[in-house]
Parts: sequence; structure tokens; C-alpha cells
Amino acid sequence: MLDREEYIEQAYFFRVYRERLEANVPAQEILSAIHEEILATTRLPMAIEFLRGEIMLTGRISDGMKRLGHYFAPFQTYVMSKAEEERSKFDQKIALDILAKEAEYRAANPTAAGLFVYQFECLARNRLGYDYGMLAMSDDPFYNAEWREWIRRIRMKLGTTEFTDLIYYRSEQYVLDRRRRGEPEWQASYPIFFGSQEGRIAKANKGRDPLYMFAALQRQLGYPAVPRATPRPTGPILHPAVEQRLLRMEERIKLLEMENKGGIDLSKFAPPSDDRPAK
Repeated sequence: MLDREEYIEQAYFFRVYRERLEANVPAQEILSAIHEEILATTRLPMAIEFLRGEIMLTGRISDGMKRLGHYFAPFQTYVMSKAEEERSKFDQKIALDILAKEAEYRAANPTAAGLFVYQFECLARNRLGYDYGMLAMSDDPFYNAEWREWIRRIRMKLGTTEFTDLIYYRSEQYVLDRRRRGEPEWQASYPIFFGSQEGRIAKANKGRDPLYMFAALQRQLGYPAVPRATPRPTGPILHPAVEQRLLRMEERIKLLEMENKGGIDLSKFAPPSDDRPAK
């Protein structure tokens, strides 16, 4: 686990890195410049220097993050590596948004339940793969040994068990429901990871798309929302006034070409004549 100031600087780094990529600034120039902006009392400037050398060598920032496993969490490295895969449809800018949002959450008042749901939703929304993705989640030092064991176990059950059930059966609400059904002394023989509110929301969304449960957790309990890709505009690319100006310029170019070829045929610009015989 890192100090709070490390996560604050990480969030700034990922956010600014994404903004400058959007402005078509080369990655090496971004890392060279942002190195001077990061708080010097953190270890992030040294990590950025290492990433700059790695990206010059291999062209991938995720390779450097993997070698800095003592600083960057395995899930952070996994998300960036999926964005840098060849033929990947996962946009690197979305990956940076995801990492910035996660670092902001870690710098606030994170809980294991909130971090788990956020990371799982990232895998689900972007189709990053549950097998290796959840292994990366389980290696996160934020989780204790019981959390890590549970994450590794449920990754094998996702095809046969609803995700909402996995949350519900590990919640305080499930314990309360068992006691209300005639077992007042019932105690779970396994660790309970989620509160009663999470359990009620999971129970209410049984049989539905898990994305509805994620949205409800964000509304009701303030869980962090996963960044999404902005839809491409469907309207005209150019402003109508700019488009009209380009059309006029195109007409002028055509007239110049006609003049160079031997003259301008003015007949097409003349008003239509009335050839009807007079009465």
C-alpha cells in the first residue's frame, strides 16, 4: 500500500497523460515534461523516469509498470497492457481515465468492497477478460488474504453463478434473511465482505444485467463510476458556415481551372431564355 499523496499524484499523472495524448503530444515528451510537475516528495517522479526509459526501449508503458510491481498495482498494469495490445479495441485514453479514477478513489476513503466492484465493472464493461483480470485483482495489496482467496475462487464460478448472487451470499443482508426464516442463531461459516445495503441491492437485481446493480451501488452508496468512451458525433463534421465557405472556394477553383483550359463558358451562368414563338 502506498501513502495517500502517492495516489493523488498518480491520479494527476494519469489524467494529464491522457489529456496530452488527446492533444497529439508524443508520449516521450509527455513523460519528460510531467516529471517536473509531480510532487518531489513522492516516488512517482522516479517511476516516471523509469517509464520514459522503458517506452523508448519497447514503446510500451505497461512493460515498465510491470517491472515496477512494488509501486504500481497489478490491476493498473493489467489495464494498461490490454490497451497497448496489438489489434486491441480497448482505447488507451479510456484505460488512463480508468486508472485516474481508481487512484482518486484510493486517495479518498476506499473500501475493499468499493474497489472490488469498480475493478470488476471495468473488466465487464470493456471486455478485458475475467480470468487474468481477476487474478490481477487478487494480487492487489489492498485486499487481505480472505479477499484474495475469494476473488480467485469466484473467477471460476462466473459462468455458472450470477454475479449478484456472489455479492448477496457474502453480505450481511443474507445473514439477516437466514435469521428471519427461522434460524435466529445462524452464523456464516465464511467471511462477510458486503454490508446489508449492498446485499439488498444485489438481491433486487437478481436475474438482471449486473450493470444495473453497478449503477444502483453508485447512486445509493457512492461507489465510484467507471469511465466510459464518449460516443462519436453523428452530425456533420464541419460547421454549416464553414461547409458553405468551402463550397464557394471549390466553385472558384473550378472557374480558375476552366479559364486555364481555354476560357470560361458563360452560357451556364446566363438566365434561361424564352424561345417560344410570339403570338
